[in-house]
Amino acid sequence: MLRSVYTGSMDEREELRLSGRQAQAARNDQLILEAARAVFTADPGAPISAVAEHAGVGISALYRRYRSKEDLLRQLSMEGLQRYIQIVETALADDGDPWEVFATFMRRAVDADTNSLTLHLAGTFKPTEEMWREGDRASRLNQELLARTMAASVTQRIAFGEWAGDKVRRIGSGASTSSTDSACV
Repeated sequence: MLRSVYTGSMDEREELRLSGRQAQAARNDQLILEAARAVFTADPGAPISAVAEHAGVGISALYRRYRSKEDLLRQLSMEGLQRYIQIVETALADDGDPWEVFATFMRRAVDADTNSLTLHLAGTFKPTEEMWREGDRASRLNQELLARTMAASVTQRIAFGEWAGDKVRRIGSGASTSSTDSACV
């Protein structure tokens, strides 16, 4: 007998059709990853047994999925990076007002909270080549989003008369600066 099981780490639109044993394995994997996120965010030096205890699974269930603590840390990091990339790609695909798109991107990035785990895990494992590639991809996507947002901001400032010749009016203050100070605006 097959039944549908939803796991929080998968795309919300996606449903898995799994047998009872496969469904239990998927639940255990999700419990392990959620527990690892909580345990290692609180204490990156915690033993892997603390993750199993927090997840309510045996240590053997954890080691069947991840050969070592380092493998588990890599998985957590990669999931966070992929979640972040998805958020940036969603923003880049949005043709709405660039500033609103950027503000929504920032809210989603903060809500995803991938940064707290990244900060806690930095230097605790050796990244794979795939992780380096995905990190470079995230960087390129960030640059693209920021460039688009900044270009729209400059266009809007010109359109609203906030730039005049070689003088730039500081927004909200009414003070003028030379064009060499315009990067501060």
